[in-house]
Amino acid sequence: MSQQKAVIVSFARTPIARFRGSFSSLKAPQLGSTAIKGALSRIKSNGNGNGAGDIIEDPQNYIYEAFMGNVVSAGIGQAPCRQAVIGAGLPQSTICTTINKVCASGMKSVMLASQMIQCNGLLPTSNTKNKHKKMILAGGMESMSNIPHYLPSSRTGTNLGHAQLLDGVIYDGLWDIYNNQHMGMCAEKCARDYGISRAEQDEYALESYRRSQDAIESGVFDDEIEIVEIKQRRKESIIVKHDEEPAAVNIDRVPSLRPAFTADNGTVTAANASSLNDGAAALVLMGENDAKDMGLVPLARILAYGDAEQDPVDFTTAPSHAVPVALENAGVELADVEYHEINEAFSVVALANMKLLNLDPARVNIFGGAVSLGHPIGMSGARIIGTLYNALKRKDATLGCASICNGGGGASAIVLERMN
Repeated sequence: MSQQKAVIVSFARTPIARFRGSFSSLKAPQLGSTAIKGALSRIKSNGNGNGAGDIIEDPQNYIYEAFMGNVVSAGIGQAPCRQAVIGAGLPQSTICTTINKVCASGMKSVMLASQMIQCNGLLPTSNTKNKHKKMILAGGMESMSNIPHYLPSSRTGTNLGHAQLLDGVIYDGLWDIYNNQHMGMCAEKCARDYGISRAEQDEYALESYRRSQDAIESGVFDDEIEIVEIKQRRKESIIVKHDEEPAAVNIDRVPSLRPAFTADNGTVTAANASSLNDGAAALVLMGENDAKDMGLVPLARILAYGDAEQDPVDFTTAPSHAVPVALENAGVELADVEYHEINEAFSVVALANMKLLNLDPARVNIFGGAVSLGHPIGMSGARIIGTLYNALKRKDATLGCASICNGGGGASAIVLERMN
């Protein structure tokens, strides 16, 4: 079976909204549909047709399959990926799969799409009616505002006494089930293990906010953001153009916030951890040869990717193991990588992995990260891939690596080579 490299031909995302903020009326598949439409509208030709940079017509008809990450699917209906794809106007024949690898769901979706492309035999051949469908859609979506509470005892009944409600955000999204504790406690362990102080975490968080605020003000994210219009009954529509979290921080309060997870010498706070958020991101991938044949302009080549797993309580440092796997698969050295995106589940995650990999902080998350931008858990893995390309483009750089930890002790990493 012949093999070709997968390339990214477009990327788009919604702004990231605050928990119970502007997107609270939209479920994850609706956000996913918006991101998908945005990605499709950004596929451009190389000028072999009507002109350089022309948008191709009817791009939805070229999508063969879709993978969309989503972590907590309770209450949003069956087959979330399918809902997002149909909502974006893609054909009913589009194959759809929802992916759950916790916070790495969006990245794993891109990795699976890349694998599909590398295994040419899994795509339609010239002998099928779908022979023109050479593109794979990948991404992630989450509406943490709409994750419901659960009443586990309601199925069998509660004969006497109180019935407990479980918060789906915490129980299915943020809970270390193996040690029966909030994942924030894992972050506290990481801080102790690597001697990372509260002051270091706070300073990292403030720098993340500075970077994201500067990026928004200078229009860095404008090319990747699909503006969201939320229609209101008997009111003007709400238009969301920018990420909401960076503007909401109170810088003066950061040093005085109480620890969020343990009162005894705790170092992790609401400010130096990522927040709860809503959003979606989508990318369109295809084979490099197919893109050339169609006269399209690839943004980046996916050189390789990799996963790693370790003790669930140490999920925070799993990226330091996944990154070397991805680099080895790509045939490049760590020193060759010019920019990194490391998902900021907590400030201590970025700090610990930078220390373990000996990375220059000035080349990591240069536009801010999840601490300041927000962390819709099913979206972030896809979001940081697109933002990594944005960093490479704006810095006129070539090689980048994105990595993200996930609950259960895992992490995923991907290596990009900028083409356009």
